[in-house]
Amino acid sequence: MLELAGVDTYYGQTQILRKVSLSVEEGKIVTLLGRNGMGKTTTVRSIMGLTPARAGSITFEGQDITRQKHFRIARLGLALVPQGRQIFASLSVRENLTMGMRGKGFSLEDIYEYFPILRERAKHRGNQLSGGEQQMLAIARALLANPKLILLDEPSEGLAPRIVEEVGRIVLRLKEMGLSVLVVEQNVSLALGVSDYAYVMHRGEIVYRGATAELARNDAVQAEYIGVSRLGRGED
Repeated sequence: MLELAGVDTYYGQTQILRKVSLSVEEGKIVTLLGRNGMGKTTTVRSIMGLTPARAGSITFEGQDITRQKHFRIARLGLALVPQGRQIFASLSVRENLTMGMRGKGFSLEDIYEYFPILRERAKHRGNQLSGGEQQMLAIARALLANPKLILLDEPSEGLAPRIVEEVGRIVLRLKEMGLSVLVVEQNVSLALGVSDYAYVMHRGEIVYRGATAELARNDAVQAEYIGVSRLGRGED
């Protein structure tokens, strides 16, 4: 469904991504893991056309989207849940949701059934929600754009462990809905708990790829590139 082949991306004269190649199959959850500052968010921005690649190619359902405008890419069926959620703080939950509605597919009522707390908070402003509720709102807003593939950039950031578990259940629910998902994460437990296939990024390059179960058993890769010990504790 989505394929990156040899992608190079720069900020000004500084190269961030180096020959990045990865793919997301239809109906699968793929995770991109790595420490902070390794190029994960730039990968997402390149896919969405926000920071276009200078070399290589990005295709979605066989169509070249490498240097298309971001709004055209979104219309093709890709939706981004950005790092930090970026909901509209001064608007109500309902207003945040209806702004993103496009085409036939998920309705507001569907969203309320999947996320009952958003029905309860429908008249609350975005800045009155907890971090977990804001993340649910950001995911729900993306769903109302009726995407085929959702990109989740650091969905566990700043959330308590209990809420991270709920986010994991939501991601699995997206797969049950028939959507494909690319999860960009630092939280290894969340990423490996929901994904079918994993990539690890280090200094703008893909240094590991394989089935999630294989990465879960590969302590050396986790320790060197993600900063996780055998017991799953992050490095100091």
